[in-house]
Amino acid sequence: MATERILMSKPDVGELEEEYVLSAVRSGWIAPLGPDVDAFEAEISERTGVRHAVALSSGTAALHLGLLSLGVGRGDIVVTSTMTFAATANAVAYTGATPFFVDSDPMTGNIDPELLDQALAELQGAGTPASAVVPVDLLGKAADYSRIESICAVYEVPLFCDAAESLGAFHRGKAAGSFGRAGVFSFNGNKIMTTSGGGMFVTDDEMLAQNVRYLSTQARQPVVHYEHTDVGYNYRMSNILAALGRAQLSRLDEMISRRQQWRARYKDFFEHIPGIEVFGGTNDTEDNCWLSSIVVDSTQTTLTARDLQAKLDRDGIESRPLWKPMHLQPVFRGAPRLVNGSSESLFENGLTLPSGSSMSEAQFTRVLDALEDAMVPA
Repeated sequence: MATERILMSKPDVGELEEEYVLSAVRSGWIAPLGPDVDAFEAEISERTGVRHAVALSSGTAALHLGLLSLGVGRGDIVVTSTMTFAATANAVAYTGATPFFVDSDPMTGNIDPELLDQALAELQGAGTPASAVVPVDLLGKAADYSRIESICAVYEVPLFCDAAESLGAFHRGKAAGSFGRAGVFSFNGNKIMTTSGGGMFVTDDEMLAQNVRYLSTQARQPVVHYEHTDVGYNYRMSNILAALGRAQLSRLDEMISRRQQWRARYKDFFEHIPGIEVFGGTNDTEDNCWLSSIVVDSTQTTLTARDLQAKLDRDGIESRPLWKPMHLQPVFRGAPRLVNGSSESLFENGLTLPSGSSMSEAQFTRVLDALEDAMVPA
């Protein structure tokens, strides 16, 4: 019996990462500044085609400072995806603004452009126009920015992309994170690449980048003593973690390719199984395939997504439902929303499977064997 638990997205680090981190330690740059931070920011800018990048302690920090720098504050309304991790909505709450949740395109889980248009029109009509729109690129698939950018332009609302999950993905040939006024990436431990914890704010707007950098370093004024005229934050990334990020970034295409291979093989596996489809798998050529999920139609199978999750868990394999929509979370119970049931259906019937680039062939075979076993009627 196998004893090693297979995780959904275990960090993929090795000798190259060890070499970069050791070099940073030996350089003496142990502080939250240094040459690896500068180089990491430049390399992310080059990779995404965005002029400015600011390395921060987390993607959440990047969202928080980005919203503040766009002028979002107490009493404002920020329209965002309901299908997301809590960090997106939490960052809005940190500013004192209210998140307004919009439901999903059922095929991708990303924000539904038609509902977004309707939400912005209703808010404007009520005399409470949105202060920002924050779409989320779910599981590594970029949202429909062709339509979202046009909609935001009509209502003159700044577009701020939560690309925490989509570094390396594209929408119509343009890099995720590079749309609108600004974007953010996350380097949390389970992401497509990691700095263990960390994030990046990216923008073409030099003033925005300068303000995020200023706020992230305790809002210290440029004088010889400590002088502060604003409340700042301690959000900068350390030089050691930036070194780890540089090693990971040099391997990003390799890691994406590995995850794309798992996606393709899941599609092959489920192709002839009625009632189960790979989520977003019909149009995923530009995805980074951070995580691969399935959607189970229990009217066509004898299984539910939860049945499958329980079976995999018994076999030592981690899986997880798709994000529970923010409008269903107790903490945001009273928040305004425009929903139609799509995200709730995805939460009930979706299941994310092991997708990490460090997963071995033998581990992936174990996952497929467990899934195949689950399909056999008891």
